[in-house]
Amino acid sequence: MATTYNTVADLAAALRRAVEAHHLHEQEVGQDDPDWPDWCAQYMADEQAGNRDAGRAAPDA
Repeated sequence: MATTYNTVADLAAALRRAVEAHHLHEQEVGQDDPDWPDWCAQYMADEQAGNRDAGRAAPDA
């Protein structure tokens, strides 16, 4: 699955959304996630693909 962004601003906005979603994920599971880069990358790919459940199927800690 290819994930691309049209501008640096689009990429930065996607990163911000992923980080916020990941913060909520960590609160839900009650622990830090050392694999946060993988989680955020999957979230961003899912989000761009139109998956409304982005983050729910992302890798867990």
